[in-house]
Amino acid sequence: MSNPVFTGSAVAIVTPFNNDGQVNFGKFGELIDEQIRGGTSAIVVCGTTGESATQTLEEHSQTVDFAIKHVKHRVPVIAGAGSNDTAAALFLCEHAQNSGADALLLVTPYYNKTSQRGLIKHYTYLADEIDIPIILYNVPGRTGVDISPETYAVLAKHKMIAGTKEASGNIGNINRTFRLTEHDDFNIWSGDDAYTLPLMAMGAVGVISVLANVYPRVMAELCDYALKGDFAKARECHYEALEAMNAMMYDVNPIPVKTAMNLLGKDVGKLRMPLTDMDETTLERLKKALDGAKGFA
Repeated sequence: MSNPVFTGSAVAIVTPFNNDGQVNFGKFGELIDEQIRGGTSAIVVCGTTGESATQTLEEHSQTVDFAIKHVKHRVPVIAGAGSNDTAAALFLCEHAQNSGADALLLVTPYYNKTSQRGLIKHYTYLADEIDIPIILYNVPGRTGVDISPETYAVLAKHKMIAGTKEASGNIGNINRTFRLTEHDDFNIWSGDDAYTLPLMAMGAVGVISVLANVYPRVMAELCDYALKGDFAKARECHYEALEAMNAMMYDVNPIPVKTAMNLLGKDVGKLRMPLTDMDETTLERLKKALDGAKGFA
């Protein structure tokens, strides 16, 4: 796999819900079309921002199927298929592959808190069973598990493991991962909007973005400039959007992003419990951040 699954800005797309709490597929299609028009390079469906943790297997499968059919190969579709149960992850991987997904996003097993040896066995087993690229997802703040650079170095040797979405925030470890995998077909994507610029300066090929749900164009432009080596322009985009990037983390993701989308008239519906609405103080901070970002709306 010499070519990355995608370069630039992919959206970790939200899952919109109707008033009855069911997936609003009509709205979902509108959001996908908006992202593609806005320059988004790939659609990542059923990830953290898509509230996959509260979806049933049937809903998860239906949402992945819909995204693939609606996108119609305009951009890659990357299906979230991770689990803390390797067998369950394989089921989701096989379903996404059979439905036509271009790649898979596999978060580290959560709660079980497996060892680095367990991570290698888990990911190698899945990669051996699947015929489409796998993107690892390292987000220790949520899972309690951190993929070490040395573990990345082992996994990077597998032909089906295309790279990782890095959301650890550990620049030292990410830098070491770049060095240990530099001779492999292994790509790194930022998993945190605010780290996109520094990671792309280090060699990352893009971002899987939360903010792109709200402002796809600015994230696409930031990445495009960075990929062209124009870091002066990329830096302008970064600082222009930084307050909005930070605002997406004012509360547990995806509370701020769905709230922002609703405030901007995108009508993506409510959050699923146990996620709850923002308190009034945090909501006012979010509104202020959105007011400051009107220039690139």
